[in-house]
Amino acid sequence: MRGLRSSRAASRRPPTIVCYICGRQFGTKSISLHEPHCLKKWHLENDKLPKNLRRQEPKKPEVILRGDGSFDTAAMSEAAWQIHLEQLVPCENCGRTFLPDRLEVHQRGCRGDNRRIKVRR
Repeated sequence: MRGLRSSRAASRRPPTIVCYICGRQFGTKSISLHEPHCLKKWHLENDKLPKNLRRQEPKKPEVILRGDGSFDTAAMSEAAWQIHLEQLVPCENCGRTFLPDRLEVHQRGCRGDNRRIKVRR
């Protein structure tokens, strides 16, 4: 019975929208509160990066409406996710993509190959 209750609760959750800046999910009412703070944080972090890793400000996706005039939250979230992915920078050694501030951390230990570390047992 408990599993049934939790599945009902999950189906009643409000729709979410993906933030085009950070890629996290937010409720349709809280996304408008989150975005200005997230963009401010993005600018602060972007300004700290070396010039070669700085990015242009991500562009907010357009509002997508269904035929009945309601918001198409799934399409808007997909558009926001694609904008978020465009912000990722590939590692010159292995090709994996990272946010610029995480790329520097990754490159310290990147060997440039895709071999998995073998664990001795």
